[in-house]
Amino acid sequence: MKIGVLALQGDFDAHRRRLEELGAEVVLVKKPEQFEEIAALVIPGGESSTFLKLLGEEGFKKLKDFVQTKPTFGTCAGAILLANEVENPKQAGLGALDITIRRNAYGRQVDSSIREGQFLHNPIEMVFIRAPKIERIGDGIEIIATEGSDSVMVRKGKTLAATFHPELSDDSRIHQYFLDMITTETR
Repeated sequence: MKIGVLALQGDFDAHRRRLEELGAEVVLVKKPEQFEEIAALVIPGGESSTFLKLLGEEGFKKLKDFVQTKPTFGTCAGAILLANEVENPKQAGLGALDITIRRNAYGRQVDSSIREGQFLHNPIEMVFIRAPKIERIGDGIEIIATEGSDSVMVRKGKTLAATFHPELSDDSRIHQYFLDMITTETR
């Protein structure tokens, strides 16, 4: 089973390395037609508005179709893209998760931080870089991780979104969770 990592910008290679360390076969996705050869996708952090520009209208439509039917994990900017409502400023989302997310809610690049949060009720290191904040969670959305009083990782069915960067810590539990999720969702 091939897992794609959207490789338009951001630290997509850190996701590739982590997934490969866990035994996954990874494809770096640079063109929309590559969605047809993968069973699941990771959308990395970066700049969500730049993703929209680089995807273009056709790429956005193909990505939107993909996330409606296949397991997808978005981190930071990827989480923004998966939301159905984006603020600060408003922009298009893929509508895969019924959440409202606010871009750059924790401040600028210099406000980036490493914090300890809870992943499935266990402590875990979380790297926040110009992180978005989940402002509203709709019906059927499961909270997977928290940091303080904030929900920082959510899931609905085959779609997973984290506002932090699990690929930048040494802990592989979140990527393993996604791989386990793919196995469950594709049975």
